[in-house]
Amino acid sequence: QVQVVESGGGLVQAGGSLRLSCAASGSIFSINAMGWYRQAPGKQRELVASIISSDSTNYADSVKGRFTISRDNAKNTVYLQMNSLKPEDTDVYYCKARGKNYNGGYDDSWGQGTQVTVSS
Repeated sequence: QVQVVESGGGLVQAGGSLRLSCAASGSIFSINAMGWYRQAPGKQRELVASIISSDSTNYADSVKGRFTISRDNAKNTVYLQMNSLKPEDTDVYYCKARGKNYNGGYDDSWGQGTQVTVSS
C-alpha cells in the first residue's frame, strides 16, 4: 500500500509557471514509476508526464517543451515543472505511483489531485 500526496497547484496567469510535487510513501518493495495525469470533466484521465527508474521520461504532445518531470529517488518524490502555462492546461492534476509489491506484482496508487487553473 502506497500513500500519494500532491501539492503545488494554484491559480496562475497564462505564460506563468507552477511546480507540482508528489510524495509517495508506504509499505512496498520498490516504486518503479511515477507520473502526472489530468482529467477533464466527462473525459478519460490522460497522461501528462511520467518517469521510470531508469530516468526515462514520457510526455503528452501538448506539453512537450513546456513541462519537465523529475524525481528525487531518496525521497520518493516526483516534480512537474510547468512553464508557459496555457488556459487549456487548466485541470485537476493527479499523481500516480506504481510500486512492485512483495508478491512480485504491481500496485498503482493515486493521490487526491491538485487543481491547476490558468487564467487568460
